[in-house]
Amino acid sequence: VQLQASGGGLVQPGGSLRLSCTVSGVTLDNYAIGWFRQVLGKEREGVSCIRSSDGSTYYADSVKGRFTISRDNAKNTVYLQMNSLKPEDSAVYSCATDRSDSVFGSRWFIPYLWDNWGRGTLVTVSS
Repeated sequence: VQLQASGGGLVQPGGSLRLSCTVSGVTLDNYAIGWFRQVLGKEREGVSCIRSSDGSTYYADSVKGRFTISRDNAKNTVYLQMNSLKPEDSAVYSCATDRSDSVFGSRWFIPYLWDNWGRGTLVTVSS
């Protein structure tokens, strides 16, 4: 399983970006996908995830109402639309798979529970 995150860049506060997580080597249909972010020197934190079976979505409180996760199984891709970006959203964003599609119940935001990880994409929010 290989994952590749893309779409990061430099954006001004209040701006938008759309990140993509493209998965290869498996069919995305049965996998949940999570987005995480990490700032140098800090722990990785869960941002959002989406299940395959019912499309359930989960968000960290810090991004609720601003970020939207979606998936296109035909393209083996999951998206993270990020609006109203803030400087504190700056981080390396990575995606990961959950082959059980359970997103671990209420523990979805715990990074070590997820199976496979891809390289991240850097998001910088600055004026």
